[in-house]
Amino acid sequence: MKTEQETETNTPPPTNGETAAVEESRRVRPKWLVPLVAGLCALALVVAGGIGWKIWSDRRLAEAKAACATASDAARGAMNDWNTLVNGDAADLLEVKADQVKDAKTIDALKTALDVEAPEYEGCVADGKDGLETAIDELDDAAAWYEKHTGSLKKAVDAVNDSKLAKTIDTAKTLLESSNGNVQDDKTREELSKAIEAKDEAAIAKASKAVNDSIAVKRKADEEAKAKAQAEADAKAAAAANAQTQQQQYNYQQSQPQQSWTPSYSYGGGSTGGGSGTTGGSTGGSAGSSYGGSFGYSSSDNFGGARPGGTCPESVCGV
Repeated sequence: MKTEQETETNTPPPTNGETAAVEESRRVRPKWLVPLVAGLCALALVVAGGIGWKIWSDRRLAEAKAACATASDAARGAMNDWNTLVNGDAADLLEVKADQVKDAKTIDALKTALDVEAPEYEGCVADGKDGLETAIDELDDAAAWYEKHTGSLKKAVDAVNDSKLAKTIDTAKTLLESSNGNVQDDKTREELSKAIEAKDEAAIAKASKAVNDSIAVKRKADEEAKAKAQAEADAKAAAAANAQTQQQQYNYQQSQPQQSWTPSYSYGGGSTGGGSGTTGGSTGGSAGSSYGGSFGYSSSDNFGGARPGGTCPESVCGV
């Protein structure tokens, strides 16, 4: 087996022609070729690096845009929840008066929760990565603000509702007690009692109205019955008074003495066929009179005494 040294020793050395060719090629290669190649290599590296940087920068920008879109959706959702509560239940409860709730402080707390300045929503309006990252921070802050204040406002709304329900229940209980025996239909009170037990504000309002209506019906019926009874009593009293008056008039008439009529006559002399005569200073004459005189009539006065010179009625004297 040959050693490495023997192998190298056995390799034939280059001929004179080959050596001359190598030396000639070295002499022919220009000196600027090496720097040119090096420059081209450096340029290639720069171009490759720029492309890589562009790809990396675009990826970072896309990631920032995606993150900003996510933050924007979260902020928009939180803002919508806030606005829905502000313009819905909270706005309705602002119409509630202090005498409609058990604790008026709950209304003041609601007004305080609404008296805040909400952040403005701008969205992802920046162009560059740095601007988008700033927008993300602002959107995250806005979402946190809306979530926090929506929670506190919801508590204020619930407090007013609970206080309003408590006052409604207290009022309904008072109505239930005062209406005992004062309704036309007692079933309305039973429904009100069930609604109070269920703490259903809508059912309480409906049942309370039914109880009040039943109270009004009974009150009207009672008033009509009372008026009828009074009219009958007045009629009986009037009839009794009239009968008493008539009895008094009758008794008075019976107590008065009867009036008497006593005729008085005065005669004068005369002759058949007409003549004149005088008796007691009276002068009379009558054609065809057997006595030829005239007569007078005296009636009794209010006390039965005679009054001379009176005129005798035809019904008494017959003349």
